[in-house]
Amino acid sequence: MADAAETITAAAKKNVETATAQVKANAEKAQAQAEKFQAAGAQAFREGVDKSVASLTEINAQGKKNLEAMVESATAAQKGAEALSQNAFAYGKKTWEDGVAAAQSMAQARSVQELIELQTNWAKSATEAYLSEVTKATDLFTASVKDSFKPINERVTASVEKFQAAR
Repeated sequence: MADAAETITAAAKKNVETATAQVKANAEKAQAQAEKFQAAGAQAFREGVDKSVASLTEINAQGKKNLEAMVESATAAQKGAEALSQNAFAYGKKTWEDGVAAAQSMAQARSVQELIELQTNWAKSATEAYLSEVTKATDLFTASVKDSFKPINERVTASVEKFQAAR
């Protein structure tokens, strides 16, 4: 009976050792899997944070470019307004001087016929100067508006292209 007890004890000991080895192997596999999951999770988190930071950086850069375009547009509009103002002032000054010169000339007319000719010539030249000035002012205004909207149009175009590329 002692042999049977030893055999049973030996078998039990062997079963315990086998079970212990099996549990240890399973624990090591589980730990390795957990480490893989942890590494994959950390990598995914890192990539998500990197993408978020990159997106925020891009949004910030776009905002800065948009602000720069607005400033450039306002500057162009201001320059256009200044040019129109200077042009109007110069035209007003010239018109005043031409009117004074015409009045002096008409005051020295020796006959009604000469007065009518001087007035007709002055009216004709004043009308031509006015029409020329209107054309010049229209061209200045058109160029000013075009220059003012150019930076904004460029930003809109760039944004549309970026959104289409992101699709």
